[in-house]
Amino acid sequence: MTDAFQIWSYLTQQPLLWLCATLFAYWIGETLFVKSGRNPLVNAVVIAVALLAAMLELTGTSYEKYFAGAQFVHFMLGPATVCLAIPLQANMMAIRRAILPIAAALVVGSVAAIGSALGIAWLLGADHALLATLAPKSATAPVAIGISQGLGGQPTLTAVLVILTGMVGAIFVTPMLNLLGLTDWRARGLATGVAAHGIGTARAFQMNDTAGVFASIGMGLNAVLTAFLAPLVMSLF
Repeated sequence: MTDAFQIWSYLTQQPLLWLCATLFAYWIGETLFVKSGRNPLVNAVVIAVALLAAMLELTGTSYEKYFAGAQFVHFMLGPATVCLAIPLQANMMAIRRAILPIAAALVVGSVAAIGSALGIAWLLGADHALLATLAPKSATAPVAIGISQGLGGQPTLTAVLVILTGMVGAIFVTPMLNLLGLTDWRARGLATGVAAHGIGTARAFQMNDTAGVFASIGMGLNAVLTAFLAPLVMSLF
């Protein structure tokens, strides 16, 4: 028992431990997702988060210590986002043909995402700080955190809400859009990107390349639009 404890104590001092744990947890989630027949309810991100949270709790590891080892994954979010420009360029003609519907859907989707969250929270008695925390929850995390901080919210809680929004969106987007009878991959992708940012965009690429491209557009432009609209909608509450 003492030897095992000493080995664990040594491993926890190595930064690669938590990077490997993160990748392994996601691999388990992705494997279960594929074996389930790509059932949207078996979401790889949700499974990975649950496994890592349980591991951190069982080992008494702080988030700061975990992040110090796994921050390379966080760093790679930047290059991964830039890489979305490749499918965007490949589908530029289709994007240009749909520019007006895209613009209209972005405005409506962004206002709906902000307004619905604020309206429900306001009716339930949320204070200004919590409203400011909720307002950017459908934007991608780095942008949402900056907006929340500027509005007087709690950036840490905003980050949690952004992740939850993405996971819920990725799980329910496919059955919901199927229920609505929406078959246009462009519309499905754009709706997913606007509502569920990066996690939703990853899910859209799993469904269809065109859906993924339009989800990328929705995610990127919604982040910019949210920065302008969130303070305006907040002023109504």
